[in-house]
Amino acid sequence: MSFTRIWVHTIWSTKNREKIIDNQLRKTLLDHIKNNCKEKNVWLDSINCTNDHIHLLISLGAEQMISRIIMLIKGESSHWINQNKLIKFKFEWQTEYMAISVSESLVDKTRKYIENQEEHHRRKSFKEEYDAFLSKYHIDV
Repeated sequence: MSFTRIWVHTIWSTKNREKIIDNQLRKTLLDHIKNNCKEKNVWLDSINCTNDHIHLLISLGAEQMISRIIMLIKGESSHWINQNKLIKFKFEWQTEYMAISVSESLVDKTRKYIENQEEHHRRKSFKEEYDAFLSKYHIDV
């Protein structure tokens, strides 16, 4: 029997980083993504969002590709929001995303980081957070 454990911390924002995810949409959206992942056999460990971006901790299965999983979550969730008219205008996620591997030893720390997004963003904007990730992981854009 094959076994894989590939942890990935994924982050993406709303289109143009618009602050459009209010508390009501936030709860509904997170619950929907959790259910959708379960239905699609995506192992979603942790999820949280703020008004302009989302964080997920996912464990990839042997046959799963991160680009496909993110496309599934982003595309399906924006379609669902629009189809159900949960906001007054068209909802879109930004095309880009960040996906960073997480070692087993840092899974708990990553979970706590995702859980504490509201607290974290009282001190640092999403742009500052994103730029810090780019710098930490030596990503040139």
